[in-house]
Amino acid sequence: METAKTISITVSATVNAAVSKVWEFWSEPEHITQWTNASDDWHAPYGDNDLRKDGKFKTTMAAKDGSMSFDFEGIYSNVVVNELIEYGMADGRKVSVQFKGNGDTTEIIETFDAENTNPVEMQKEGWQAILNNFKKYVEGF
Repeated sequence: METAKTISITVSATVNAAVSKVWEFWSEPEHITQWTNASDDWHAPYGDNDLRKDGKFKTTMAAKDGSMSFDFEGIYSNVVVNELIEYGMADGRKVSVQFKGNGDTTEIIETFDAENTNPVEMQKEGWQAILNNFKKYVEGF
């Protein structure tokens, strides 16, 4: 019997802001709803976040034209303030987000298990686009 091998995908960005600001903007719902989209024709009309071990999160991502939406949700398994967030998504995939502060910059390294529906490259591009949107949002604030 063969078992499917989990493919991990990593995206990263360096944000021109201190890690404390990056952490706040990553974790507070009023900020999450402002940057969680991969393209300008999508938005995040709802966000809820209980950032602690065993805490739950949910962000609704939706096409602005109303044609499609989905909830991105999961449960945190590990939270180290200003350093690390690990969680399991509702579909069982795992995600790790590292925050490496260096004065006025913070490197974010996000690694996630690929899903089996969309091509790996498409998933990587989508998650990178959201991370780039986060960078743009934080730096413009």
